Amino acid sequence: MKKAYLIIALVTLGLGVEAADNDLTPAEKEAGWILLFDGKTLNDWMTSDWQASQRPVEDESINPHKAGAYMMVHEQQWENFILALDFKISPRCNSGVFVRTSPLRAYPGKDIGYNGIEVQILDSQDAGYYDTGAIYDLAKPSTNAMKPVGQWNHMEIRCDRNLIEVRLNGEHVNHLDLDSFTQPYTRPDGTKHKFGIAYKYHPRMGYIGLQDHGADCWFKNIKLKPL
Repeated sequence: MKKAYLIIALVTLGLGVEAADNDLTPAEKEAGWILLFDGKTLNDWMTSDWQASQRPVEDESINPHKAGAYMMVHEQQWENFILALDFKISPRCNSGVFVRTSPLRAYPGKDIGYNGIEVQILDSQDAGYYDTGAIYDLAKPSTNAMKPVGQWNHMEIRCDRNLIEVRLNGEHVNHLDLDSFTQPYTRPDGTKHKFGIAYKYHPRMGYIGLQDHGADCWFKNIKLKPL
C-alpha cells in the first residue's frame, strides 16, 4: 500500500513539473512553439550589423549589452507570431524587445531601432510612452507590471497582421492597431511621436531584436509560436 501511495505521489508531482530553462514542455511542442535560444550557444543569433556577438552566453541568458551593436537579432525573419521570453534588468537599465525590424540596415543619421517596433524595458515605475510595456513612443501601457530590479519578468508579444498586443507578468498591458497610424509622426489621437513613418505601412515581417542601450539586461526562455 505504501508503495502504491509513493507511485501516485511521484506521478502527481511529475504532472506539475515545468520545463527547465530554455526548453519546451511537451505541451508547447505539441502547440507549435519554437525555441529560439538554447541557453548554451548563440546559434542563430547575430548582432544587428551581421556580426558574431562579442559577449558570450552568461548564466544561460543573452545579454546584448556590449555585444557589439545596437541589438542582438535572431537570424530568421518572422511575420505573425507570439513571442514569449523572460528578462531581468540591472539598475538604471534601458533596453527593449524589437519586432518586425526591417530592413536590417540603418538609414543615414538613424539607428537601426527606427526600422523596428520596440516594446520598451526601463528601470522605472511609470506607465508612459517610454516605460516598460510601452510600444515605444506609440502606445502607453495600461500599467507598469514589471518586477523590481534583479527579478525575472515574463513578457509575451503577439503580432497578428495589424495588431500588436503585450502581456507582462500575466497582465495585458498594451494593444496597438497599426492600421490606425495613417500619418507620419502622428498617433491616432493627433498627438505626435518621433517616427517619420505611417505605421500602417510598416513592414509586417522582420527581425526580432534585443536592444543594448547602455546597461545590462538578461534574456532567457525565448520562444516563438508562428500564427
